[in-house]
Amino acid sequence: MTAERTVVIGGGIAGLATAALLAAEGHDVTVLEARSDVGGRAGSWESDGFRFDTGPSWYLMPEVFDHFFRLVGTTADEELDLVKLDPAYRVYREPASAGTAGESVDVRSGRAESTALFESIEPGAGKTLATYLDSAGSAYDLAVSRFLYDTYETTAGIRDPAILKRLPQLLPLLTTTLARFVDQRFREPMLRQILEYPAVFLGGSPYGVPSLYHLMSHLDLDDRVLYPRGGFTEVIRAVERVARRHGVTIRTDAEVAAILTADDAGPVRATGVRLQGGEVIDADLVVSAADLHHTETALLPRELQTYPEEWWTRKQPSPGALLLLLGVEGQLPELAHHTLMFVDRWKANFEAIFGADAHIPDPASIYICRPSATDDTVAPAGHENLFVLVPIPADPSLGRGGVEGDGDPRIEAAADHVIAQISEWAGIPDLADRIVVRRTITPGDFLHDLHAWRGNSLGLAHTLNQSAIFRPKNASKKVRGLVYAGASTLPGIGLPMCLISAELVLKRLRGDRSPGPLPEPARV
Repeated sequence: MTAERTVVIGGGIAGLATAALLAAEGHDVTVLEARSDVGGRAGSWESDGFRFDTGPSWYLMPEVFDHFFRLVGTTADEELDLVKLDPAYRVYREPASAGTAGESVDVRSGRAESTALFESIEPGAGKTLATYLDSAGSAYDLAVSRFLYDTYETTAGIRDPAILKRLPQLLPLLTTTLARFVDQRFREPMLRQILEYPAVFLGGSPYGVPSLYHLMSHLDLDDRVLYPRGGFTEVIRAVERVARRHGVTIRTDAEVAAILTADDAGPVRATGVRLQGGEVIDADLVVSAADLHHTETALLPRELQTYPEEWWTRKQPSPGALLLLLGVEGQLPELAHHTLMFVDRWKANFEAIFGADAHIPDPASIYICRPSATDDTVAPAGHENLFVLVPIPADPSLGRGGVEGDGDPRIEAAADHVIAQISEWAGIPDLADRIVVRRTITPGDFLHDLHAWRGNSLGLAHTLNQSAIFRPKNASKKVRGLVYAGASTLPGIGLPMCLISAELVLKRLRGDRSPGPLPEPARV
């Protein structure tokens, strides 16, 4: 491959990883990040000695991280200090009556531990879970070897005889929702919720994503949940380091206003970008790892858009998020590193987020990360660091967040309700009084800060018609030399998927249409 001047738009993990892989391939790469620091959704915020991750907080699919780092000449062990979490997470159910704490269970990774837990809650469920996890592991292996690393430039991968042979098993998993698949096997609501909640990590509802995604339970119940000491900002720093090591230039406060093109009496091709201040940066190849909707509808003229505005009207975003970053005085042993709180009105909670009458649910099923349970670098001594995520509608009109209660009143009131819920359910009556740092982040902030379509928090939801071959491809159909990476293109949502999306850019440029990951190391 000949060296090319390459511009990467966006300094999130997908942009940095793409830059690293292309620079290792010999490209002259410049990353342009609109904000003052890299990270994108996986950003960080510091205040009064607290350091908060503002996005991803689950380190799953460790082999994807390992593979990426080996492609660029290092390893995850060399770049990160990874800690196995035990328990993997804690689950609270809604209290039986007001004024009492909710019942909780600790979920530990490993086949023996998880089946024992299920059996203790529902007789016979341990054996059922073992069969469920066998299926989940098989589906996960199939996804990694056949689906996730495919650019889908052709349908050869999904027409492979090995795949066609498995169609009788695959079709029911594609046409049955995750909720129905789980509910047919387990009776106890808490067990159902443990197996169905991973749909949120896929940007969807268990009543909307296909049951093929039961593969997610292989990751936390069969495998393990890890944490990078220092927080997920350390993952970003590690990818940034390897990118710079390979010669990538990274510019912050450099927002792209337009992707430039030329036709030269031939196919339209990308020629570079223009920044907001007017500076033009020439390029032979443009990779946009920015929000795909923003890239297509704001950085390209209408006639060159592969995915114009009307295309998006038929698509479903991931939910929005109400995020609370809380610095708390004193200890919080009631909360594990990861804690989930599940409401009784499970289906109604998801209807509030995705339904026609969308609104902020109250009470809500919520996720709490307490990294200070594992890491003494993220909070001052004697204090705790809490990251709280409440899935809400992807609706920027709900308002903007703020610091120390200065966000929009509707948002701050909702945050107060969430804090009260955590306080009651976990039995921490003085939680609100112990908060010394507070920030809220909303869909309005995701739209304003990250150009996220409809203020969504994760990307395009993984519904059946937005997965695999049906997901937006990673190259423009109308502009040669314009390719895409990130959470709304192939293969999907989450840090591991974004690393794979970077590899798919390299595979496309190499003309590699194989369905699996590249050989290590990435050299031709």
